[in-house]
Amino acid sequence: MVVNHPLLSEKAVDLIEKENKLVFIVDKNATKSEIKEAVEKLYDVKVDAVNTLIDSKGRKKAFVRLSKESSASELATKLNII
Repeated sequence: MVVNHPLLSEKAVDLIEKENKLVFIVDKNATKSEIKEAVEKLYDVKVDAVNTLIDSKGRKKAFVRLSKESSASELATKLNII
């Protein structure tokens, strides 16, 4: 499984509101294209870009920017993030 779960934090909520981005914890070996494909299939949205990083706890975070047609806040509401 590429996408493990969405991340809820103060910064993540800020990104949802200001930049139309969602943050997910993903498999450490997943590529950006695999993450993009998985998010599009799982949540039926269009992804513009994916940025990743390994955090201090050793988890891989994916910052997923959705296209203008897809609303991060609507998806976050469906996922009970906000």
